[in-house]
Amino acid sequence: MRLLPVTSASAALVLALLPSSSAASAVAEAPEASSFTITDPRIRESSGLAASRIHPGVYWTHNDSDDGPYVYAVDSATGTTVARVTLTGIGRPRDVEAISLGPDGQLYVGDIGDNRDGTWDHVWIYRFPEPKQLGDVTVKAAQFTVRYADGPRNAEALMVHPVTGRVYIASKNETKGGLYEGPEKLSAGGANVFKRVADVPWVTDGAFSPDGSRLTLRGYFSARTYPWKDGRPEGGGDRVDAPWQGQAESVTYAADGSALLFGAEGEGSRVVAVPLAGASAAPSAAPKPGSPPDASSSPESPGGFGKGALVLAGALALLFAAKRLFRRAGPK
Repeated sequence: MRLLPVTSASAALVLALLPSSSAASAVAEAPEASSFTITDPRIRESSGLAASRIHPGVYWTHNDSDDGPYVYAVDSATGTTVARVTLTGIGRPRDVEAISLGPDGQLYVGDIGDNRDGTWDHVWIYRFPEPKQLGDVTVKAAQFTVRYADGPRNAEALMVHPVTGRVYIASKNETKGGLYEGPEKLSAGGANVFKRVADVPWVTDGAFSPDGSRLTLRGYFSARTYPWKDGRPEGGGDRVDAPWQGQAESVTYAADGSALLFGAEGEGSRVVAVPLAGASAAPSAAPKPGSPPDASSSPESPGGFGKGALVLAGALALLFAAKRLFRRAGPK
């Protein structure tokens, strides 16, 4: 196809019809979520993922057990570890299974696993501020004791709601898993009792969308996303095209909500990014939990063309029509 010649007048028209350069640059500043491989040989059992909000393209993870009080920051552009955080002020971790970033800018680590399926009468949550500078560092973490209102159980998913800051845990059970809600604020002075608020399938991890309107839960064989309203998941959820990963252990949303990232255990494990149709690449404001996402705010149309591309196509069509009119009106 032969392209139309570009004149100063035509260029001005096209630029006038395109979205503002500031809006375009805002989207460009958000790194596109992509798959990556964790290359650090120390990370052999990656069991949780959380996208950093202050370090673009960085994801926090940890080993499952027998590793110590360590949390790792992995750069998705290279797969290399760019920070290892050593936690102090806590006991010896037993079975660390999940990590989530709260609206307070703190990372919550769930030492909530119980492979004996309910033999420990309490588990723990560790909390520490996300480091502003990347590098190996030692930090003092707060430790919270957790008990379940209906007795001990095994769990692998911990999610902090990005708007309310409330902590939720999903128990892992093939037939009778439950979603448990923590108190409005965690207390280090006594046990924090988590109460069952919903039934869930077999869950190995979960994550809230950045705006808090959706909850995604994954298991070994599938994943589902549920609308979140009034502190509860609604309906049976929508199936997500999660990859087959064998020991599928983790899931998180990209910081901009444009994709889900799925991880697994194993040395050199692969983290797979699954783009979300219609997801905003740079949300400007978070709606209240439970409110439906605004499709008009998405930079992508259902057909896969961005608004800018559609406007550009329309502008070129106008230029082509104008050129034909000028030719007809010109001297014969």
